[in-house]
Amino acid sequence: MRLIDTVPRRIAIGAVAIVAVVGAATGCRPEPAVTPSATPSFSVDTPTPGPSVTPIETEMPDAGFELPASCEGIYSTALLADLEATNPPLNDPGVTMLSTENVDVLEILHSGVPTLRCTWGQPSEYGLATNVTVVDAAQIDAIAQALPAAGFGCEPLGDGTVCRIEQRGITLDDEEYTRGESHYLGAGGLVTTAWINFTPEGYTEDIVATLWG
Repeated sequence: MRLIDTVPRRIAIGAVAIVAVVGAATGCRPEPAVTPSATPSFSVDTPTPGPSVTPIETEMPDAGFELPASCEGIYSTALLADLEATNPPLNDPGVTMLSTENVDVLEILHSGVPTLRCTWGQPSEYGLATNVTVVDAAQIDAIAQALPAAGFGCEPLGDGTVCRIEQRGITLDDEEYTRGESHYLGAGGLVTTAWINFTPEGYTEDIVATLWG
């Protein structure tokens, strides 16, 4: 007698599809941010010249990190070399696996925020997908509430929080599998990773150390 769970007959990275998500399999490049409209200029009559005034710049919230231009920039040299050796290639166009299946997080990832998508492995039952995304404090707070409610275990990591969940099972083909997600909530940024049968030791921790220092 075989154990049967709710997973599909084949849990394949290349088979994951969510209709509501557009462009999940994009290459490793930041999604363009929305260009703000120009600020209207106002003229002020100055009948009598006075002393010059130094303009005061509006301070923007500190993002805490900068979104790299490419996937190579989110890893340390050592981890990048390990990934290239153990589960290439980087960003196979056939890999459509999302970096999370949590609806609340997906809504933020696909709301137009700047994000960088990186995948490792070929379309198969072995690999991972990561998004590094620029978010604000309100979005971080919303995710911090949504993940524990969805069964994630969370703990401090650096100056932020890491939340993880893992699932083990047996497919209808009697093949064991392990899959899970690991998400880091940091100052100004979010790192989301989903994996199946491939979870490099210290993966999320390495990204955090590389991007936040």
